[in-house]
Amino acid sequence: MVLRIMIKASHQYLAYQFWYSILDPLGHHASTCKRGGDAVHRHNLLRDVFADSCRLAHLPVKLEVGNNLTPDHDHSRPADVLVHNWSLGKPAAFDFCVTSPLNSLILSEAGVTSGVAAQASEIRKHYSNDAICVELGWVCIPLVVETYGAWGQEAVKNFAQLASRLAIACSKPKSVVINEIYGRLYTCLMRSISSAILTRIVPS
Repeated sequence: MVLRIMIKASHQYLAYQFWYSILDPLGHHASTCKRGGDAVHRHNLLRDVFADSCRLAHLPVKLEVGNNLTPDHDHSRPADVLVHNWSLGKPAAFDFCVTSPLNSLILSEAGVTSGVAAQASEIRKHYSNDAICVELGWVCIPLVVETYGAWGQEAVKNFAQLASRLAIACSKPKSVVINEIYGRLYTCLMRSISSAILTRIVPS
């Protein structure tokens, strides 16, 4: 809530304990900072929640797939979550990403048009992963969320597809299932961002 309504996270400035430099008091940098392991932990939480939902829908799932599978031994892993038989019989390589609409490169545009940050990250993920996914016979699907909780268009479309399958498997209305999916993902996102902010507050 503090991050969303832009109240200072502390009367003290947030310090980056790994570099001992001063950061903004609103916590924006901490929400995407790569140092300290918070970003990796956040990524893995979102990945695991999504993978668990796929398993509940009786979909076969593998995590962190793609390394060294091509003839040229590419070491990238385009699939955070690989789900078989997702689209037209092809496996889907789901790749998670958390991005910020406050990125200086897109800030002015993001202030006018919602979802710009997520869309930019989707394009970047396709540029990085499409070729290897085609080579492996997979469909590349970026699942991008902005730090305030808004998901990219590709994520929205595929969450709806997952909800349809999960609703059948769990004998629940699709509307209930889709709310549960977003609720679990949002809770993981906000808790991890809050933790990242709290670990960077300067002790009094």
